[in-house]
Amino acid sequence: MFILLWAGLVLWGTLRACSSYELAWCCGELSGHVHLVMGWLGVVGNSQGMFILWAGLVLLKQNVCQLSFSLLVFFRFDFCAIDSEKRPSENLGQVLFGERIEPSPYKFEFKKKVDCKPVCTKSYNTNKPEDKAHLDFLKKGMLLNYQHHWIVDNMPVTWCYDVEDGQKFCNPGFPIGCYVTEAGRPKDACVVNSDFKDKDTFYVFNHVDITIHYHVVENEAAGARLVAAKMEPKSYKHTKVEAPDCAGGPMYLNNKFSGELKIGYTYSVQFVEDTHIRWASRWDYILESMPHTNIQWFSIMNSLVIVLFLSGMVAMIMLRTLHKDIARYNQMDSVEDAQEEFGWKLVHGDVFRPPRKGMLLSVFLGSGTQIFIMMFVTLFFACLGFLSPANRGALMTCAVVLWVLLGTPAGYVAARFYKSFGGEKWKTNVLLTCFLCPGVVFADFFVMNLILWGEGSSAAMPFGTLVAILALWFCISVPLTFIGAYFGFKKTGIEHPVRTNQIPRQIPEQSFYTRSLPGIVMGGILPFGCIFIQLFFILNSIWSHQMYYMFGFLFLVFIILVITCSEATILLCYFHLCAEDYHWQWRSFLTSAPDHRIGYFSLSVNYISCLSLSLSIRNDWILRLEGGLSS
Repeated sequence: MFILLWAGLVLWGTLRACSSYELAWCCGELSGHVHLVMGWLGVVGNSQGMFILWAGLVLLKQNVCQLSFSLLVFFRFDFCAIDSEKRPSENLGQVLFGERIEPSPYKFEFKKKVDCKPVCTKSYNTNKPEDKAHLDFLKKGMLLNYQHHWIVDNMPVTWCYDVEDGQKFCNPGFPIGCYVTEAGRPKDACVVNSDFKDKDTFYVFNHVDITIHYHVVENEAAGARLVAAKMEPKSYKHTKVEAPDCAGGPMYLNNKFSGELKIGYTYSVQFVEDTHIRWASRWDYILESMPHTNIQWFSIMNSLVIVLFLSGMVAMIMLRTLHKDIARYNQMDSVEDAQEEFGWKLVHGDVFRPPRKGMLLSVFLGSGTQIFIMMFVTLFFACLGFLSPANRGALMTCAVVLWVLLGTPAGYVAARFYKSFGGEKWKTNVLLTCFLCPGVVFADFFVMNLILWGEGSSAAMPFGTLVAILALWFCISVPLTFIGAYFGFKKTGIEHPVRTNQIPRQIPEQSFYTRSLPGIVMGGILPFGCIFIQLFFILNSIWSHQMYYMFGFLFLVFIILVITCSEATILLCYFHLCAEDYHWQWRSFLTSAPDHRIGYFSLSVNYISCLSLSLSIRNDWILRLEGGLSS
């Protein structure tokens, strides 16, 4: 009881230290409509409500709203900055995903139209090393397609434009600029404007037209709710930087430019009342620009066909072969009849022999149970809408908290299996369950974080967050694992239906398809076929920096994947036993574990290679991982 109380206090203190906003995920109000959204409704009054544009998360205080944008290493590009606003705190999931939010100087009042309002002016002289470094950094960012990411009322400010087939695509970010090659070929966003045609020239998007859509709230004194935020990037070379008119030509920067340059940043704002969009469904226009669901249903049908195929084979084996063999085995009257048997019946006295490296297998089974339950519960909550894209960082936070709290099942499963294998080193078993798999993941994560620290990336995790994660691990997960292991070792081991022979049976020479490696590879083909289409959409969302929200499809595919892995393991296990190979424990574990993950990795590498060949840009998500650029 004391350990559980201590775990609860540490969990509360850690989450409280990470962010007060995290509490909204735990006990915030629910909207009760289409989404379940954490926090409070974004309501602004009809009076002089002030919007403040800044790189970060939205904060709502009375009639004051803060429009924010999330841009990686924003101020390293020498954009307009502000010092008076306090930087908002991110929750644990946002920090783990590398989402950093900073204040910005863009401010405007609710329902007050703004035309070409100046923000700041940046002056450069290429004869000065510092100014030249800033310009080179800006040009390199445009060449690599760095993206602005703005947020208002926790809604991304989207850039919507027409694509093929008359459809409209809404991107939750827009580039800082674009580049026309030496051959005169426009890259990236330069294709949207025919004026961007000068060779070997960069065009800076120094102006934005912002459109705020709001829905009037009935029977509420608050006034209105923001339901959409859209923008359009533009480039203007203002005639007078001090008094901009947003009527000049594009703001260009030749690659070989030298001398003095002034870039004036401006913006325009208009408010549009929208009676068709309700606050609860305000994400729909962003999510509708995602791929249609037809291919998703095709993926589901493809997976169901595989499941039916495997289920038929398992049913045939279980209902026909095994039933007849067991009936015939029970009717034997003499030893001569038993000697005529072959296949899996000959190894019944060795099939429950403890596996080699039973300690390691039991640890993997315990950690696998912990991860499986975490994934199932997380996807289930996401499927219900609790972890929608509106809840920034909630998905990762939920996964981490669940993993920490699921140490008890991990310790229990590892202890039960280890005791069934005849193991006696229970202390080693518990310690390995606590630290082996999590330690490998944390070491890998820590090394990557050191690289990000060395590169000065804003995606690097702060030291305080690392301490918080270690506190969750050592102060909550480890004690809960010991509790689970205590109950696991306290129970009797799993009883086997037959007695194990004292002398191990000699295993005959195996054919190619019954050997370990070919069997493991074959066992992963069908599970990979069930999920590779869904994996493609996930990769596409990551590399295109789109919001993945199809958790209903993902949860269904996850269930199909679990069934497929189970049935493929049963089939291969049966074939190996028929070949008189009774070392089935590790094979059954490996058949459904690493092989289709190798397929996932291969598909990811192939996807990235094809993307690099077909596109001449690097996505900003890569830069999010790499961090800043060296000047």
